[in-house]
Formats: sequence, C-alpha cells, structure tokens
Amino acid sequence: MAEQLPDTPRSARRRSRAIAAAAVFVALLSLGGWWAGRDLTAGTPQVRAPLGGARLFDQVVAAVAQKYVDSLDGSAIYDKAVAGLLRELKDPYTTYLAEDRLRRLNEQISGTYAGVGLQIDIRDSWPVVIEPIVGGPSERAGVLVGDRVVMIGKESTRGWSRDETSKAMRGAPGSSVTFTVARGESRVNFTLVRDKVHLRAVQRVQLLPNSVGYVDVNMFSAQTATELSAAVDSVVKLGARSLVMDLRGNPGGLLEQGIAVAELFLDRGQSIVQLRARPGSQPQVYTDSLPQRWPTLPLAVLVDRASASASEIVAGALQDHDRAIVLGVTSFGKGSAQNVYPLSSGGALRLTTARWYTPVGRSINRPAPPDRDEPFADVAEVTLPDTIRPRFRTDAGRTVFGGGGITPDVITGDTTAPLQVQSLARAMGKNAGVYRDAVARQAEAQKRQMNGPGDPVTAAMLDALYADLVRRGVAPPRAVFDSAAPWISRSLGYEMTRVTFGADADFMRRTQDDSPLQRAMELLQGARTPRDVFSNLEKRAVDVPAAIR
Repeated sequence: MAEQLPDTPRSARRRSRAIAAAAVFVALLSLGGWWAGRDLTAGTPQVRAPLGGARLFDQVVAAVAQKYVDSLDGSAIYDKAVAGLLRELKDPYTTYLAEDRLRRLNEQISGTYAGVGLQIDIRDSWPVVIEPIVGGPSERAGVLVGDRVVMIGKESTRGWSRDETSKAMRGAPGSSVTFTVARGESRVNFTLVRDKVHLRAVQRVQLLPNSVGYVDVNMFSAQTATELSAAVDSVVKLGARSLVMDLRGNPGGLLEQGIAVAELFLDRGQSIVQLRARPGSQPQVYTDSLPQRWPTLPLAVLVDRASASASEIVAGALQDHDRAIVLGVTSFGKGSAQNVYPLSSGGALRLTTARWYTPVGRSINRPAPPDRDEPFADVAEVTLPDTIRPRFRTDAGRTVFGGGGITPDVITGDTTAPLQVQSLARAMGKNAGVYRDAVARQAEAQKRQMNGPGDPVTAAMLDALYADLVRRGVAPPRAVFDSAAPWISRSLGYEMTRVTFGADADFMRRTQDDSPLQRAMELLQGARTPRDVFSNLEKRAVDVPAAIR
C-alpha cells in the first residue's frame, strides 16, 4: 500500500491552520462526501436550544464536572458531548474531523502530499519498497522495488510499522531526509529533498488482447477526469477499439470529478445524478454540459463491494443511459452527500446534508442492518432480495434495480472469500503478516529460476513455503494449507512474477484469473458500438441453456 498517513497533527499556528482549512474546503469531498462550495450557515438564524433543553444540558455538564468519580476538565466534557450528539444521529458519515484527520482528508482529495514518494510494506519486520511513486524524489534518485529500508537518519527501522516509516519519511516540502536501503549484499545511502508527490488517480493504462483498452480509476481526486481523459486517448492511440473502466476498490472522492468523468461518456443534456436534501427542498440535478469524447467506443465498467460514492454515481449514470455495461458484484451503497464546516478548534464537522439518486431515480444508499447497536458497522452486507427491490427502466427499457448500491448487469466474481481461504485466514490469525513475509521470501528464492512471467507454481514450491512457515513457528494445519493450495499458488505466482518481471507482467498474469475482467473482454469482443455490447449479452443469454443460466 502507499505510504501511510501519519497519525499525529502537523504543528502550525492556529491562524495558519484556519487559512489552510479554508482552502481545503473550497472543493472538498471525502469518501463520497460533498462540499457545496458555500457555508450553509451563513445568513441563516442560529439554532437555539429550547430553554428546558439548554438547562438540562447545563445541569448534566455541571454534575459530571463536579461529581463524576474520575475528574474531567471542561474541554473533555464538551468533546464527549459533541461525540455523543453525532453518534446518536446514527449516520456513519457525519463525524468530527480532528486536525490530523482534516490534513489527511486534504491529501486524499488533492491527491498530493509532501514526502519522498515510496510505497512501503513490512516484510520480515523491515520496511520494504513495493514501488517508488512515478515522478517522486525516490524514483528520480534510483530507489528500487525490493529495497529494504534499514535506517532512517541514525535509527534502525527493524520492527517499525508502515505508519512509523511514513511519518519519518514525510515532512515539509524542501526539507531533507537521509535513509539507507539494503539491496542484496550491499547498502545504498540516500539523502532526498522532500517534495510534493502526486498520487495518480489512474494507476494503470493497458492494451489487452483483442484490442480491449483497460484503465484503472482508483479514486476521484482533483485531477481524475483530466488523467482519465488522457489515459483513454493514449490507449485508443495504441489500438483500443473498446474499453474497460475498472472502478473496483474505488472509495469515491470529489463529486465534481464523478460528474466530470460521467460527462466524458454521456451526451449533452443527459442527467448524471440528483441530490435530494430535506423534505420540501427542490432536488438538485446535475446534467451533462459537454459532448461525448468517444461516442462510439464500447464500454464496460467493473464494480465490487468496495466501489462507493462517486464510483457509484458514475456507474449508475452510465448504466441508466445504457452507455456502459456494468459487471461485478453490487457496489457498497454509499449514497449520501456531506458538507464540511470548519470549526474554531482547527478541526471540522462533516455533516450529511443530502442523498444521491441515479438519473432514473434509484437510491444509491444501501439500507442499514436491522436491530443492531452499531447499525452501519456492516452496511455493505445488507442486500435486499431482487423480489422486493424496486425496479426501474433504463433509457433503452432494460430493468435495473434500486434499493442501494449499483447492481451490475452481469453478476460475476466472488462476493466472499472461498471457505478454504477463510479457514486459512482463521488459522493464521494474527500471523497473517508473517505468512505474507514467507510468500515474499519464497518468491525471491525463485527469482533466478523464472523463465517467463507465466511460470507455474510447483508442488515443491508450496512445500518450501510450508516448511518456512513451520520454521517460523506459525504454520497452519497441513490439511488447511493444502485445501487452500490453489489460491496460495495464485498469490505466490503473482509475487514471483512481480519481483522478477515487474508490475506490468504481474498485472497481465492476474488478468488470466480475473473473471469479471475476462467476462467484460468477452462481451466487448467484436463490438463496434456501445449498443453492440448489450446485443452480445442478449445473444449469449439465448445461447446458454435455460437449465444453467
């Protein structure tokens, strides 16, 4: 994963914090939250508590301050009161953002942070470079995949967490950090000047077999639409005659960027999303203001349970207008909008102010689980059966489902981990990190024996992996390991390919086992227009015997 965001707030003067916070909130949207670009409290009368309510609150605060068994200062009592008020709203997206969370939010939305640009994971108790971020100081200086960061400054990093490593690597732009990496038998010292590092919203652009283009959109930050437009242009120039847009694992981001991405593929005047606030207020409808960039390019969109918010806005709009066929499993169902209000504390209040609906009127918001003290803890697990879900019609008359999340046109891919994998995970428990270390070690051991990126994983390799787990004292029962062998082989094969031939080869190997992507490529094959994709789906449905549909 990428460098983790530090947990402690950045020191600064209060006035500077307020100025920075104001800049953040001009166009802020986090995890699908929405910043309207104005302060809704301005020009409106302040809400005053009823006299009885205010008196009750004051009496409770006074009693706690004076009589509670553990002494609390006044600020702590009010902090708890705020937390309790927000918790009782039973809305997981309404929350108080402390100053450090606000800074992280800013980095998420802007896609930019100050550091050296390293993606780090922990292997054998050491921070190891998974990938230098393209264009960052580390890549420019020659830091390589697989480098083990053994010293930062004069401190050994053995036993450090990702958060600790990230905190040490990050800092103000223009400041420097010195670190040492172990590379094989040698050590290399680096002194790098921290700089602004941009996390690309489009991480991968690839031309797949049969002239299928592939773009992976992993967040909706400030430059997503611009990056996506350039990515699609580049893959079309390479020869793509159709396109897969992968929104799996994309948690959302800026509303304006979700709208801008949908505009790339829709016609002028077509609706994209509508926001409905309090009863009595008029819905706010966003419509396409630009012509399509690639009107004849057949398009498939991939979603999964982690696709949320702005991802669902895009998928829902393209599905409702029959512009793209959607494949995967039903998305997360995060269909509410948040305004973010700066507070005098230096933090902010993120408050739900509206809900989102697709162009045909489907609610994106998934209903809360019934009868739970923590009603939103497993919100993604709540799925209404199709028999009671509301049905809607797309522009072309196809049936699509409401009731929360975006239900794909083609359900494909695992909704849960196979039982054998779940058993392995339970057996490893807190030693899951040690298991990943053992896989990485075995992949490195095979590096010199690899002839090509598709080399198979042999029984001997699995035996060696199990023996390593035994040596480390964390081996699961052999029967559990063997039952999960097909999935272990896959993960080991991917890691072997990555460390030997690089990330591109690893991706191409993974595509062979990616059933949603393979299904999308099948439906796109031979399609010359967006409508041809649906014709291919209808034709294959007719060709499949009813008994096995």
